[in-house]
Amino acid sequence: MRGYESLAKSFLFQISLSSVSLIIMKEKLEAQIKDVLNTLGLPEVSFVVEHPADLSHGDYSTNVAMLAGKTQGVNPLELAEKIAGVLRQNQSDSLSQIIVAKPGFINFFLSNKFLVESIGGILKRGSKFGSNDSLAGQKTIVEYTDANPFKEMHIGHLMSNAIGESFSRIYKWNGAEVRNACYQGDKGIHVARAVAHKLKSGIEWRNAQDVAASYAEGSKSYETEEVFKAFVVEINKKIYDESDKEVNEAYMLGRKLTLEYFEAIYRKLDTKFDHYFFESTTGEFGKAIVHDNTPKIFEESEGAIVYHGEKRDPALHTRVFINKEGLPTYEAKELGLAKIKYDIYPYDISIVVTGNEINEYFRVLLRAMKEIFPELAEKTKHISHGMLRLPTGKMSSRTGDVITAEWLINEVKSKVMEKLQASERNIENKDELAEMVAVGAIKYSILKQTPGRDIIFDFDKSLSFEGDSGPYLQYSFARANSVLERAKDLEAKLSKAGDMEIGELHRMLYRFPEIVKRSLLEMSPNMIVTYLTEIASMFNKFYAENIILDEKNPELSSQRIALTSALARVLKNGMDILAIPSPLKM
Repeated sequence: MRGYESLAKSFLFQISLSSVSLIIMKEKLEAQIKDVLNTLGLPEVSFVVEHPADLSHGDYSTNVAMLAGKTQGVNPLELAEKIAGVLRQNQSDSLSQIIVAKPGFINFFLSNKFLVESIGGILKRGSKFGSNDSLAGQKTIVEYTDANPFKEMHIGHLMSNAIGESFSRIYKWNGAEVRNACYQGDKGIHVARAVAHKLKSGIEWRNAQDVAASYAEGSKSYETEEVFKAFVVEINKKIYDESDKEVNEAYMLGRKLTLEYFEAIYRKLDTKFDHYFFESTTGEFGKAIVHDNTPKIFEESEGAIVYHGEKRDPALHTRVFINKEGLPTYEAKELGLAKIKYDIYPYDISIVVTGNEINEYFRVLLRAMKEIFPELAEKTKHISHGMLRLPTGKMSSRTGDVITAEWLINEVKSKVMEKLQASERNIENKDELAEMVAVGAIKYSILKQTPGRDIIFDFDKSLSFEGDSGPYLQYSFARANSVLERAKDLEAKLSKAGDMEIGELHRMLYRFPEIVKRSLLEMSPNMIVTYLTEIASMFNKFYAENIILDEKNPELSSQRIALTSALARVLKNGMDILAIPSPLKM
């Protein structure tokens, strides 16, 4: 942040930054309106305070008069005038006007003084701008990515990673204490397929790709060859009881190679996990839990132990928790995981991010958990996401027709590199920049949608510099930083509030803390994406229509530098929440 951070510190503000309120204006207006309802003896109603789509209609608008008028049988326009009149009596200098509009809206216009001070507030808070302490004291654990050893990390894991990482950061920005967790299936029939293929074929495992190839080949043989299938079942038991030296050595090697490979990808994605949980640990504990609650909650059925979900809720179904071989299934392991997580980190909320293909399974799991660990079930929130596809369709790790995370990152990176090579500009560290842009393009494409929707990754749109893409955000930030780098030698100071030019960017930047809160309440990172794209577009329009560094008008220039600095700060903070890289130069 060497460019605009040093510049921001040099600003000589002619306003009192101590007067800059950190209270979100929306919340302040909501509180004032509730007070007015009480003063007028009107009942409480579920009104909203929101931003009009058209800035000419005000910075905020409320429907309180229409709702309250309906309950009282009063003309909403007349009631709006009455409410507005009381509000005007105590109107702060943060507002310039309170106007009533048909059929009963009350519109609020922020004052120039507030908007100027908001720019100062952004620069003062810097990397903290947008954060709040609404969740102070809350312990949150977010489990995501969950790539399984012995398999490739595929593009579906990029979905879970981008969404889970953004949730983790959104919770942190709202004041929670957050731990990141990754749960991985290091034991199970998928592992046995890979190990069985290695032992049967004699193949040497040199890297994670070799291990994944064995898994794919072993899966094919498992589906078509009864003899090999029986061998896999035998190997699976030996992996669990650790009774065979050769099997143990193959297992430990495959586990090591794939976990090291995953870590390399996590570094590219800027993900750091605080806890790693493995099925090898959760399995036995989950199995013991199931046995302890049989036949009270679980029942024996044809040699297995099952949970009859449909007996509790017709919308549920039966799931196997311990199979006929006496081994715990994913369901039993998840049950154990919830308790193990809590014992290590006594969470107030546990967020689990998975693909939506296991939605029904998870509903049954949570219902069983409710009977065994009711408090943990109450604290557990399952967030599911759609599928990430290329135009060629879905992939399958079992058949080997898998689109890996690494392949997609490298493919996008190579296309970015082509653009950089074609550019006539002298760009340093092209390889590093290309990877940052590639990661940004992928994450943006995932996060711009609501989490539950499927996504078809479009290379051309995702790499466009014309808007609605990760590279567009990154380029806008780099452009702002470039302006600030050129302005470092210019003494910048804000003019008095009444003299400062006010544009649409001023009316948008102060909203960032609201967006951060809303993204938490609605569990929607896409709100931050949409907001950042909108202010980036406004800045690029401002950049095209105005001379920011104007030696003939240093006062106006200093104002525009301040605005540019605030814009860059908000873009940086927003991209940090989304874990989208923010290169200083492009």
